[in-house]
Amino acid sequence: MFKNPLKFFVFFILLFAALPAVAAPVTFTDSTGHIFTLQHRPRQVVCLVPSVTEMIFRVGGGDAIKGVTYHCTYPPEAALKPVVGGFYSPSIERIASLHPDLIFASRVQKAVIKRFRNTCKVIILEANSIAEIEKHIGIIGDIFDRREKAQALIQKMENNLALIRKKIARIPQSKRKRVIRLMGRKRVMAPGDDSFQNEYIRLAGGIPPVFGKSGAIVTVSEEAWKRFNPQVIYACGGDRKAAWRILSRPGWRDVEAVRKKAIYFFPCDLTCRASTHAAYFVSWLSSEIYGDMYAEKGAQVLRDGIVRSKPVALSLPYIDKASIVYSHIADFINKTLIINFKHPLKVLSTLEGPRKGITAVGNHYLPPQLWGISHQMGFRNFRKRIYNVLRLRETDTSLLMTGANMDNLSIQTKRFKAITVTALVTAGVRSNAVRMSKDEGRYYEPDPGTINIILMTNCRLTLRAMARAMISATEAKTAALQDLDIRSAYTGRVHQATGTGTDNIIVVEGDGIRIDNAGGHSKMGELMAKAVYGGVREAIFKQNGIVRQRNVFQRLKERGISTYDLIPDNGLSPFMSKMQAVKALEALLLEPKYAAFIETALAASDRAEIGLIKNLKPFKRWCRMVAAEISGVGTRPLKDLVGDKKLPMALKMAFNGLLNGIVWKQER
Repeated sequence: MFKNPLKFFVFFILLFAALPAVAAPVTFTDSTGHIFTLQHRPRQVVCLVPSVTEMIFRVGGGDAIKGVTYHCTYPPEAALKPVVGGFYSPSIERIASLHPDLIFASRVQKAVIKRFRNTCKVIILEANSIAEIEKHIGIIGDIFDRREKAQALIQKMENNLALIRKKIARIPQSKRKRVIRLMGRKRVMAPGDDSFQNEYIRLAGGIPPVFGKSGAIVTVSEEAWKRFNPQVIYACGGDRKAAWRILSRPGWRDVEAVRKKAIYFFPCDLTCRASTHAAYFVSWLSSEIYGDMYAEKGAQVLRDGIVRSKPVALSLPYIDKASIVYSHIADFINKTLIINFKHPLKVLSTLEGPRKGITAVGNHYLPPQLWGISHQMGFRNFRKRIYNVLRLRETDTSLLMTGANMDNLSIQTKRFKAITVTALVTAGVRSNAVRMSKDEGRYYEPDPGTINIILMTNCRLTLRAMARAMISATEAKTAALQDLDIRSAYTGRVHQATGTGTDNIIVVEGDGIRIDNAGGHSKMGELMAKAVYGGVREAIFKQNGIVRQRNVFQRLKERGISTYDLIPDNGLSPFMSKMQAVKALEALLLEPKYAAFIETALAASDRAEIGLIKNLKPFKRWCRMVAAEISGVGTRPLKDLVGDKKLPMALKMAFNGLLNGIVWKQER
């Protein structure tokens, strides 16, 4: 083949250079003290611990993950992975079907450890401090041969923590506030003295309680509660209703934090997880505790200014340049999409109304650490500060504001012959998605639940067309939310969302051929709608990890329905405890046919609640047939076994079908 020896030598040099590098063996000790040595990067990984799932994806090892629990919801890519059950009751059969070469588990998952410890490596990484979080990130970086990314992630955490240390160093000990993490739904509970959550409070500059009890969660007596007298209380956002029920009771409400309404709710992925966002949460918590002090000029550590920028490719002829600008404002990173025009244009903004002589439009991400500070300073004053830092003029710039990360921006371009339409969209729907005409109107600060849209075209839109474009864009946005089955954050059990409470749109006049119509029957309206529809769906995935074909557990969670609450406290029968029943129910929901049955029930429930289905008797017969199929016995009348008494009727019927089937099978 090779007559020339030199060519033969070069061929093999190139061949070996093209082969993937083989990493050296990795040796480490997990949280139980077991020493592991891995000879190669794992390829079939099942991760049953949400905090570890997050670490693996953040260091770049997500391609190896083949199965997760339905609690593993971050980052967005986790939503695309097969589900093997819940954290407390993962399916042994589902895990085995994935043929894992490595499993990340928790000590509480004893059945998993027993079943797989002799067939593959079962690793337990449980962090109870920032130091352990960073250690585990380093281990995972080694396991997946992503050491540089792991070290960069650790360094970013350390930099954020160092910033907060400098900020709280200026707060005298006499002004430090007593802070408690509220847990529990029927009684007051809190993290134990040795919990990572109390370390978060200390790092944020707060004073955590010392109850003389250790562990992840401990019971708090009314006497101890009053003695500590918290000045700040925070909880997981999913516990909001339970928290207010507890804090409205006599005795429990008689503390300073309740009297002054210093009660804050954060995403559960931050409050309950010792993982890569620990430093981010510490900074957010600190900004809420000391928002009034951080608003003072003397509290600032870093100088306001632009840090860097990255270009955004937009091909419309009147655009001079477009970029995402990263800046320090009041010590925290802000991110702004800025689109500069070659000459002044008109815009129509739902935030500012019609404006002329605009030379730049954009979308500004205000991080949550600054929400409280901006209110302390006054939003108009803080807005001026943003413009000054970005070297923009309010007189000729139109900016939208959002709490959705600008790194999750979606850019969609649609074309037909000579017409081009581009939509730039940021979107988040977790916290304040609403159904207009049903949900209560309130005032909201900027928040991750915001859909912002900038619409541009290579044509010149008349004012009439710009106004009509607002309708086309809004209808497309709502269509995207409906097709994703996004739920209202307030009445999600019965209502889909039509938007969020803080959505905004900018339509740019453009330059080119004159267009006077952007309605539903026009080609311009069609292109705008398609661009917005695609942008909203992609932006929601990037921000929230929501996809259309998500698992049934996630769809139930979005309605505030948990498998645990579906089971009565005393279980389903004298022979089946609550936890046994939860495990049996989750096992059914992992089967595609029963997951599809509940998905059908979700759709039927929505239609029944708005009166489009008036007779549910045929559906009830189907529920009895499902119960008979599960049990293997003939149909019987369904008993009311559902513990959650606030379910809509169709869902109550469906879950009674599953639960009765479980009981009949046991009694067979």
